[in-house]
Amino acid sequence: MHAGSSLELRVPPVAVGLIAALCMWLLSRWTPSLAWGQYWRLATAVLLLAAGILVAVAGVLEFRRARTTVNPTTPQAASSMVRSGIYRHTRNPMYLGMLLMLAAWAAWLANPAASAVLPGFLLFINRFQIEPEERILGRLFAGEFDAYRRSVRRWL
Repeated sequence: MHAGSSLELRVPPVAVGLIAALCMWLLSRWTPSLAWGQYWRLATAVLLLAAGILVAVAGVLEFRRARTTVNPTTPQAASSMVRSGIYRHTRNPMYLGMLLMLAAWAAWLANPAASAVLPGFLLFINRFQIEPEERILGRLFAGEFDAYRRSVRRWL
């Protein structure tokens, strides 16, 4: 754990996503005058949700194939470096999938106040989940992780 970071790897990313979704819903209820009424809301939400689920599941399946942990609170338990499948395009498909699912929720809520939560989710996951994970993976897989980090972007 990095000095002074009591939240690092402490809050499961699914919980962060659920808290973000709740905040989005509350904001959309508190600011009804901002609600969008566009007809495309359902189609946009469904497309983003489907993309989010596909991306996240692809990440989980690659971890399962590699027989390594999918538990985001214990990256030190990783038994292998996964660079195949969707991991050739993004280092964090599970978090990217969650972000896309939250974007689907924002589209469904059709409220710009709800959308304002998305950058907060991104910043929190980057700082308290991804950065500590990457420090640990850098220690576990040294040169292999450094090469991977240089060749594949964190999000897209």
